[in-house]
Amino acid sequence: MSELISIVVGGQMDKQTIAGLIEKLGKGRFKISIKSDIEGALDIKSNAAKYYVGACATGAGGALGLAVGLLGPALCVSISNPGRVMSEEEVRAQVRSGKRAFGFVNNDAERLLPVLLDEMIQNA
Repeated sequence: MSELISIVVGGQMDKQTIAGLIEKLGKGRFKISIKSDIEGALDIKSNAAKYYVGACATGAGGALGLAVGLLGPALCVSISNPGRVMSEEEVRAQVRSGKRAFGFVNNDAERLLPVLLDEMIQNA
């Protein structure tokens, strides 16, 4: 079996639920850590983790704010915010383009995570 893909769950909302969804959908391919936003972003910066996901009510500030501040906008993207959810192809394109930190609205997790995780596995 291939090496596990390390993923940190941060953000301000539903960390346990999101980690559970990753466990369920991840096909046994992910090593999941739940951490504070700053710890998660530092794990990405130091390459201790490959990806970061975070959720909040807006998909940006509480989900991704610290990651953008520590990693820069080139590695971070909000894949949903109130009123806009990226399409499957847009989400896949973000992973392919090298994004490593993903923020989204907590209520969009079940819709977005299957695509996001699948593309992470494809790019492992």
